[in-house]
Amino acid sequence: MSNHHSARSQEEMVALFQQDLTTGVGRSVKHDSADKHVSGEAIYIDDRLEFPNQLHVYARLSDRAHARILRVDVSPCYAFDGVRIAITHEDIPGLKDIGPLLPGDPLLAIDKVEFVGQPVIAVAARDLETARKAAMAAIIEYEDLEPVLDVVQAYRHKHFVLDSHTHQRGDSATALASATHRIQGTLHIGGQEHFYLETQISSVMPTEDGGMIVYCSTQNPTEVQKLVAEVLDVSMNKIVVDMRRMGGGFGGKETQAASPACLCAVVARLTGQPTKMRLPRMEDMMMTGKRHPFYVEYDVGFDNDGRLHGIQLELAGNCGYSPDLSASIVDRAMFHADNSYYLGDATINGHRCKTNTASNTAYRGFGGPQGMVAIEEVMDVIARHLGKDPLAVRKANYYGKTERNVTHYYQTVEHNMLEEMTAELEESSDYAERRKAIKAYNANSPILKKGLALIPVKFGISFTASFLNQAGALIHIYTDGSIHLNHGGTEMGQGLNVKVAQVVAEVFQVDIDRVQITATNTDKVPNTSPTAASSGADLNGKAAQNAAEILKQRLVEFAAKHYQCDESRVEFRNGHVRVGEQVISFDTLAQQAWMGQVSLSSTGYYKTPKIFYDRSQARGRPFYYFAFGAACTEVLVDTLTGEYKMLRTDILHDVGASLNPAIDIGQVEGGYIQGMGWLTTEELVWNDKGKLMTNGPAGYKIPAVADMPADLRVKLVENRKNPEDTVFHSKAVGEPPFMLGIAAWCAIKDAVASLGDYRHQPNIDAPATPERVLWGCEQMRALQAALPEAEDVAHERAGEIVPTLRVGMQPATLRVD
Repeated sequence: MSNHHSARSQEEMVALFQQDLTTGVGRSVKHDSADKHVSGEAIYIDDRLEFPNQLHVYARLSDRAHARILRVDVSPCYAFDGVRIAITHEDIPGLKDIGPLLPGDPLLAIDKVEFVGQPVIAVAARDLETARKAAMAAIIEYEDLEPVLDVVQAYRHKHFVLDSHTHQRGDSATALASATHRIQGTLHIGGQEHFYLETQISSVMPTEDGGMIVYCSTQNPTEVQKLVAEVLDVSMNKIVVDMRRMGGGFGGKETQAASPACLCAVVARLTGQPTKMRLPRMEDMMMTGKRHPFYVEYDVGFDNDGRLHGIQLELAGNCGYSPDLSASIVDRAMFHADNSYYLGDATINGHRCKTNTASNTAYRGFGGPQGMVAIEEVMDVIARHLGKDPLAVRKANYYGKTERNVTHYYQTVEHNMLEEMTAELEESSDYAERRKAIKAYNANSPILKKGLALIPVKFGISFTASFLNQAGALIHIYTDGSIHLNHGGTEMGQGLNVKVAQVVAEVFQVDIDRVQITATNTDKVPNTSPTAASSGADLNGKAAQNAAEILKQRLVEFAAKHYQCDESRVEFRNGHVRVGEQVISFDTLAQQAWMGQVSLSSTGYYKTPKIFYDRSQARGRPFYYFAFGAACTEVLVDTLTGEYKMLRTDILHDVGASLNPAIDIGQVEGGYIQGMGWLTTEELVWNDKGKLMTNGPAGYKIPAVADMPADLRVKLVENRKNPEDTVFHSKAVGEPPFMLGIAAWCAIKDAVASLGDYRHQPNIDAPATPERVLWGCEQMRALQAALPEAEDVAHERAGEIVPTLRVGMQPATLRVD
């Protein structure tokens, strides 16, 4: 490389210097592994060459939701040729509990089982099938205990994994009692399976001194390192976790990747052999937690314009059997129970309900989507009650810029873009004209009905656990001018690595091809935070920028001294460096700096500023900034079958100054479709014994290509840098677009509401499966048939709370004024 550049004339060097960099920040650079993904060449953990004598682990799972373990006999497992070892909790050398923040997650069941799918024993054999057969031969005797399987039952009986928490501003009880209008109701919000393409998997190689190298598909390498060390009873410096790429994560590999890694490590320690555990899809879905289902009770008061006067929300999250991350997840549901709206006097109660199901866990949005669905339901209910366009009610409640701009947890909403983004999307999507056209269409179409919804998103960016808002990076410059980059974030297909590489390329003003991204590794960058909370690029990009700027300053100081000019006359651009009047290549400067005994390696570090939250006072600034978005979705519903089709979606999303527009648009598209899937087709079903029945792709339906809107238009907000000092003034894009999918759910309900002349909100819980949509259609028809009688009752009982028809779920109530 150096010889090639040295042959160029000074005129050629100057000409190259004057050109712009084409692969730095703000450019649509292709995902670094895109070609490997589509060709199948990308190496995941199951693609790694197997070690000699490698063992495969299979866990025998509980078939009871709640039971006392009376006897475990693993001796029958050894009758199978190829079985190396069968273990119970008694064989674990160190700590038996792998709860991420609080105890409650035994690696293998100890005295009892608490959900169908809980690992009780693990068998290691020469192949997976032998391990499975042997594990099923073990004898496990139980004494059944009464399970709690219903979140409402758990909520009513205060059967919690953790204490409840409250956000309160003003006097909601008085505000509700004095409101012009008051509505009460309930809502069930379903969970969601992560359905990553690569199931949970780890491969472990024992090393000398009791150490382990752990290849793990995890969003949280440091936590896997810590937990493996604890179950083996060794220090963390004995354990190295290597994570090059995941085949998807979506939050499901933030905490729950630890179980296979720890089981492999225990087997590897006891046998001295390399060990791998790859969960088959059904076992993966049975063993691991999902997005938290929520049960919501709302009590809302409002005026004739639909503006909120007071609100009380009960948010009951179904946490499963253990705490996992439920404290923070229910907190975030509470933080986002306002979405984009000033709530007035408000009381938000968050409850962490314990049920005998797998421990629910992180999932894209981390509780925020559930809080937002609740308030969007309230907005629609208000609009139906007043006979108003739902968008008008939403806009009437938007946060202001100078007043009505403080959240119910007392953070000021700064740099508010809600009104201008909504106005732009209204115009670009022809919202008003289409609303009129849809009403005309529905009036003349007795069976097929169209619906339209435009909803905003305001999503807070940062970990709510403030200590996690930190990151590190490591950069080496080699003497040929090539750059080695390592950081604490994990690549799960979202394009984090290419973005961080673009940041480094931008600082040094070199082509991204010079930057080699390497596997996330705990012996290169220690004490990493999980890649979650949409913070991957914010934290790791900033840490890498810090490391690059440290190195750049060393190069500037060296060049100024070497070429005897002022530091202000050293400039990096397009792979070249101008030093005074001379232009040299970046490679040449790297070589000269090394010869001049300049360190060409640096770590970088970043911690997010301004963040704090006083839990005892339930107030603070838990988020560094907010990302904004808006989506307008049109849907067609067959009211005789409940089936529906997405016709068109327009999205406008705020990513600040985009690091990579192509990657960001891909994240917006994927987030919207995944959010839409959660609220439409993705239904989790358990039987009355607590067994998950939708435990594979045959019973659980994620969106396919045909489920997407036929017309999908995505635009990023232009020329709007993040006012906060983020990496090149970008904004996070991982989670915020997910909530845009709420527009699809609201549009379905809008179509069904047309059956009742938009005077009632259909009670369609999430997900809005065709069955639930059909029940909603029948509800609207029943209300229409009973309308004259209902109006007489309403007239006679004005001001009282009267029940309204709710099909198949809890009764909603409505006060008629």
